[in-house]
Amino acid sequence: MLNKKSVDDIQVTGKKVLVRCDFNVPLKEGKITDENRLVAALPTIQKLVKDGGRVILCSHLGKPKGKALPEMSLAPVASRLTELLGQEVKFVPNDQVVGENVKSAVEAMKDGDIILLENTRYREEETKNGEAFSKELASVCEIFVNDAFGTAHRAHCSNVGVTKFVDTSAVGYLMQKEIDFLGNAVNNPQRPFVAILGGAKVADKLNVISNLLEKCDTLIIGGGMAYTFLKAKGYEVGASLVDDEKIDYCKEMMDKAERLGKKLLLPVDTAVAKAFPDPIDAQIDISVVSAAEIPADMMGLDIGTQTAQMYADAVKSAKTVVWNGPMGVFENPVLAKGTVAVAQALADTDAVTIIGGGDSAAAVNQLGFGAQMTHISTGGGASLEFLEGKELPGVAAADDK
Repeated sequence: MLNKKSVDDIQVTGKKVLVRCDFNVPLKEGKITDENRLVAALPTIQKLVKDGGRVILCSHLGKPKGKALPEMSLAPVASRLTELLGQEVKFVPNDQVVGENVKSAVEAMKDGDIILLENTRYREEETKNGEAFSKELASVCEIFVNDAFGTAHRAHCSNVGVTKFVDTSAVGYLMQKEIDFLGNAVNNPQRPFVAILGGAKVADKLNVISNLLEKCDTLIIGGGMAYTFLKAKGYEVGASLVDDEKIDYCKEMMDKAERLGKKLLLPVDTAVAKAFPDPIDAQIDISVVSAAEIPADMMGLDIGTQTAQMYADAVKSAKTVVWNGPMGVFENPVLAKGTVAVAQALADTDAVTIIGGGDSAAAVNQLGFGAQMTHISTGGGASLEFLEGKELPGVAAADDK
């Protein structure tokens, strides 16, 4: 497996350690409304502090696109981290991220001190992986630790560029966990291995479907993307969301499953309504119909009761389950039933259950099943690319053991 140096493999006492975290948290009027990402970063920070490192934290927040926008400053993160860690996290603001005040603050650090730099995306070259900014980040440290899985699929200055100018690059505990769970689930799973894919569009998951068919024993399809598969089978799908350009691709995938001797499960019934709920949590009248005969004026918005039972049964005998994408419009209580049924099945199983970030992570947490999953990925796009079998630049850039 991906055998990367972790924070357990490096000596940091008295050393300046730059840690790339994922502090891209939602803010409302300067207050953090969901601090899961801060909490997830604590073990790595605490380990480096305990070992006597001089810890310099950096992260992006939002998309300021190279402008120093006050509403995207990391100042609120420093305040909350100070409370969570029980020690001062000194915020050193600079619109250029690294400047004279930052260098002075770093020089004044003692072992176990923590400072936080300003939003790395205040610099336009961050997302372009520009060499000058990478060198500036490297100039304040001797060791680099990447603990931001959420941006691991992008090559930016603060996660990839900087590694070229430091002697030692390792991954933090959060990155290590993602590599272990997602990487092992896909490349070395305990079998039977069941993969569940949902979400709106087939186009978003083309390579994931193809890659997982090669790796898993059973592939379950739900969510909006199921209707393109149903149409590819020749079914009437009414006004349901269909990706007409991907119908041939769906046929290919069904043929591929048959050729490889894999089970590909599609809905047998579906919850339909006249229109998409507006607003999304509005009252809505639904009926459940056969997936083969959706009325012309109706659209499928969730898997039906028989399908939910069939999918739950498929999970029961599994040893590894990876789930990415909800089964329906889970934000609406009436249309969340399919997603709840699948989440409940995962909660009830002894299998290793891995939730692949994005909407499925939000769904599992909102519906109250988060604590019962083995691992919930912190990266949406990054976990999808991992499931596609792609090499992630942010992971690849760390030193091998």
